[in-house]
Amino acid sequence: MLPPIPSPTDYGISSDHGFLSPEPPLELLPDPYYAKWEAIVQNLQPLILSKRLRSLVDRLPVLSTSHLHTDAEWRRAYVVLVFVLHGYVWSGDRPAEKIPPQLTVPLFEVCEHLEVPPVATYAGVCLWNYKPIFPDEPANDLDNLACLHTFTGSLDEQWFYLVSVAIEARGAPSIPLMLRAIAAARIGDSRVVTDCLERLAEMLDEIGGLLQRMYDSCDPYIFYHRIRPYLAGSKNMADAGLPKGLLYDDGRGVPEYRQYGGGSNAQSSLIQFFDIILGVEHRPTGVSRNDQATNDDGPKSRHGFIHEMRAYMPGPHRRFLEHIDSVANLREYVEARRTDPALRLAYDACLAMLRALRDKHIQMVSRYIIVPSRGARRASQSISPGRRPSATNLATAAPPDSKKLRGTGGTALIPFLKQARDETGEPAIDAWARRLLSNGPADAISAALSKVGEQPDGHLEVVGLCGTWTADDSEGGICHW
Repeated sequence: MLPPIPSPTDYGISSDHGFLSPEPPLELLPDPYYAKWEAIVQNLQPLILSKRLRSLVDRLPVLSTSHLHTDAEWRRAYVVLVFVLHGYVWSGDRPAEKIPPQLTVPLFEVCEHLEVPPVATYAGVCLWNYKPIFPDEPANDLDNLACLHTFTGSLDEQWFYLVSVAIEARGAPSIPLMLRAIAAARIGDSRVVTDCLERLAEMLDEIGGLLQRMYDSCDPYIFYHRIRPYLAGSKNMADAGLPKGLLYDDGRGVPEYRQYGGGSNAQSSLIQFFDIILGVEHRPTGVSRNDQATNDDGPKSRHGFIHEMRAYMPGPHRRFLEHIDSVANLREYVEARRTDPALRLAYDACLAMLRALRDKHIQMVSRYIIVPSRGARRASQSISPGRRPSATNLATAAPPDSKKLRGTGGTALIPFLKQARDETGEPAIDAWARRLLSNGPADAISAALSKVGEQPDGHLEVVGLCGTWTADDSEGGICHW
């Protein structure tokens, strides 16, 4: 007997808001008991600038969570505490390794309730950290969105979060749409499945357009040097000053070190929903399709970074994805009906749009992280011997080899992104689609005008009209004559 198709409302998910909170997030905890928390987070930027944040937190009383009642209040408490936590860790010249009970005790209780780790996740900085300027206007309109909190107070940081909020809102209707497609596939209704896939492809294209708007109001220099360091977690952050992670002191015994990844778009349940629906499997970084096929221990795809990121999602969202995983049938349905050209084309078009979205993400990472990191390396090399940089954080910890750059989530950045992009095209049905979607960047113009070769180490070489273009980490590069 087939498992039942999930109802999104059972997991706090709606067709209007998707994985965003069903109602606009609270801007203030209603109980005055939490006034001290609210005073700190409302003044986070001046406290960071004046370097008073740590001393102020250290003087706080340990507040109880017993005055939190509704889900909205628990989510608000989480947002407040993780913004203060990351400000506390990263606001000094050196990261604060030990987290005091004033943060640790309530944060652990809030995180246990929400089923999230005690770190700033995608949910904390995006899903539960926005407000519509005018409630009667749509949340997928970037012109109608504002952030509740930022570390820097900059428009750039607001825009960085709000682009993701708009993407989540725009993708929300895809959830009931694809549940309808699953139901239609169960009864063999190819017309409905095809229609749903065609509409999903259009949505993915629109989401790609929203992602491109990141360039409108988020400056790469500001992002790399001012915003990104505050989003770092404590996993794989030795170069940034946390070799063992963070020491969470709950005041009840010997503090213990813990390591968590920071906020990452890989924690977006919406993007993982698209992968599951379309049958895209992701492997650990560096593991090829052939490696997985010849492994006697079975598939490794469930042990990759993307799957690990589910632990950073709110518990109900994580369980929804697990439920979807148990009923997803579209790839197998299309595979069994290869003679239906409209169905094949609609499915492969979805993969093409999702892969194009990941191409845009790689290009964005190149502009916002890879290029600024080279400037940071040059600056660090120009410092006189014996002198230390003014601060230690993710921005000043750029490694000599940019392929070893780590994202805020703690993973090797470029290899992970490129592999995830290439894996997106692997389920394609038609042979031409597999060739188009699995061999290097999905750029038909470049492929038509030039010879493109992407090496196993990620190095990209394009021989075209202007000589040889090389791009070690970026989709672009410098023209060498």
